[in-house]
Amino acid sequence: MRGAEEDRGDVAVSFPVELRLSGHGLVLREWADGDLPAMVGLFDDPEVAYWTPLVSPFDLNAAQVYLKRARERRTAGQRIQLAITVDGREPLGEVLLMLTGPGLDVAEIGYVVGAAHRGRGLAARAVRVMTDFAHDTVGVVQLLLEIEEGNAASAAVASAAGYHLTDVPPIPGEDKGRPLLLRTWSYGYA
Repeated sequence: MRGAEEDRGDVAVSFPVELRLSGHGLVLREWADGDLPAMVGLFDDPEVAYWTPLVSPFDLNAAQVYLKRARERRTAGQRIQLAITVDGREPLGEVLLMLTGPGLDVAEIGYVVGAAHRGRGLAARAVRVMTDFAHDTVGVVQLLLEIEEGNAASAAVASAAGYHLTDVPPIPGEDKGRPLLLRTWSYGYA
């Protein structure tokens, strides 16, 4: 998963005031102030630090900044970031929808699941729920995932969620001083 801390474009949409999505045995809900310690537990992880642009270490201060920025982006209609739960309570990870423009033709989905909760299909199920919401409610035509080359776990999530690796050449980038290549996965609606 990439894109968790990057802004792209200025596409904006008016998201529902209170957002709670469910499906595939999950409840995706807004982050709350009381979730800050859980965010630290989920995001302060070597795998998350390596594969995502989230700051590391991810402490309580980083969680506060992250939540504030998430709320600002949501208010601006640029992105939604929802906690992945099974019952609407304990956060197990996060799934996000980033509008990348132009218009609502294309958007990107990102995800991260805490180490203690991996291997349960949470990310793939959350991506499916967010994909359906993005298309059916927001009106996005094509959904993308940008996955770093070599991230086999994230590629497995993409495949399980119904995404397909495109023939778009890898996108070079850098994160935390480390060069990387991002592969594009797509879910298009006919």
